Amino acid sequence: MKKIVHFFDKLEDRIREHLSHYPILYTIIGGVAIVLFWRGVWHTADMLEGQGGWLGFIFYEPINLLIVVIILLMTGLFVSYFIGDTILMSGLKHQKKSTEKTEREVQEEESELKNIRSTIKEMKKEVDEIKDAVNTGRTRATGQTGVRS
Repeated sequence: MKKIVHFFDKLEDRIREHLSHYPILYTIIGGVAIVLFWRGVWHTADMLEGQGGWLGFIFYEPINLLIVVIILLMTGLFVSYFIGDTILMSGLKHQKKSTEKTEREVQEEESELKNIRSTIKEMKKEVDEIKDAVNTGRTRATGQTGVRS
């Protein structure tokens, strides 16, 4: 079983790597596959409902909806799928959706990010200078090229 999983994992990596060079083709293949997957799920549920008995009861739409909502709530997928993490986090932080932001707000955020990047570059430069100074001090103290005796 492990070998089969490993084989398909490697196969998926190779196919994904190849298709990533052709995003439109990748999108079409993925979109069609997803639609056909859900079509298969839908028709299977319809067939099981048609069987009658306890399967018919479970797959009867109102009962099925109740069961699925409970499962989605228990697994934590209900909120994350229908609302999404980004919208949920922006609501908790009292932020606007990115589609509601004005051009000025977007430019201000970009400017702030640019300033942060600049500060990080300056800090990196300072750390590099400190490292060089420490290494130079070691060289002078030992009389060797950066190696202590």
